[in-house]
Amino acid sequence: LGMAGWFLLEIRRETQSALLVIRYEAVLPSSPVDVSVAADCVEVRSGRSSEAAALPAGVRLAPSSCRGLRRLPGDGLHLRLRLRRPPPGPDLGFALRRSLKPQKNYIFYCQSCGDVILKDRKFLRVLSLPSENWSVLVEEWCCHPNPFARSTLHPQHDDCFLGDTFFLLNSGDESHKSKENTRVICKRCKTLLGETLSSDTIKYYVTEVIIQPAEGSFSPIPRSQFVQSMVAQCLLELSSAKSTFRFTVKGDNGKIYILMWLLNSDTLLVESLGSSSSHSVFTLFGDNFMPSSGPVEAWNAVKVLYQPCIKSRNKDLADAWENDIGVHPLKFPSETCLELLLILGLSTTSLPPSLRYMNSFQVRNSCY
Repeated sequence: LGMAGWFLLEIRRETQSALLVIRYEAVLPSSPVDVSVAADCVEVRSGRSSEAAALPAGVRLAPSSCRGLRRLPGDGLHLRLRLRRPPPGPDLGFALRRSLKPQKNYIFYCQSCGDVILKDRKFLRVLSLPSENWSVLVEEWCCHPNPFARSTLHPQHDDCFLGDTFFLLNSGDESHKSKENTRVICKRCKTLLGETLSSDTIKYYVTEVIIQPAEGSFSPIPRSQFVQSMVAQCLLELSSAKSTFRFTVKGDNGKIYILMWLLNSDTLLVESLGSSSSHSVFTLFGDNFMPSSGPVEAWNAVKVLYQPCIKSRNKDLADAWENDIGVHPLKFPSETCLELLLILGLSTTSLPPSLRYMNSFQVRNSCY
């Protein structure tokens, strides 16, 4: 059949439903295609050719529920079915909040090159910061002058403050600060890690730093995988805590690069790469995300709609979102915003053509 990345299964946990797409090359097979769906596997046969794959543990289908079989040019065969039971749900806690604990030693690494940024840092307090506009909201809560008007939330030497897309540390005697401006850069690869907020406070972006226990060893993560995972977790955290589902992705220069709309957060993606050596058919994540444990792998994902805003694209919509109180801004280094836009585009093109757009928005599955 010549099927690279030969099936995609998109599961919704809440509705216990799934969309199965059997993908094949542009040239249709000369023999009839026989698709067999069992509770724990999918098999496709055509003539003497055959492809079969077992589903990951915890994913069990209800074959009798198959319906809506159709062939879409450029996509392959589509059919819908239900699950016997919902797969186990992921831990939706923000990775940084889960991993950072008081009274433990940590090493901070540059995510891009692995260079050590901070060594053997121990925190007495790891605290979440209020929302970015907390001081403005206080004026609405108080019937008297704002008692915090002159207060600033700066961490002491043994503090770590966690924001939406960053964390704040006391700078101490760290030497990563650029003397020319407030940019904090990696000494080895010159990547922007964060910025100085005051003489004793540094802000590091969560997309630029890996934090690991001091007793462990550095475990590199592919850049694209790390960026999309951290952004997905930011979306999950904010949508859960604030019921916010629309976001502007801004660079450190203040420009809006992307508009993002969180569609759902209960998606599980299952993809089989098949046995074919051909890779002319779309796969979900490209080489950086090829499964390492076998021909079938599953990923937790959030589904987002997005619009690029570079080169004045979608300017009117971006202006409207920026002035909308229901839209939450996410700030990252400008270079990371461009990386994220590239990741979004590659993910969209990896989907079957019929699943790439919704109204005027592009669709993307962001794994974490």
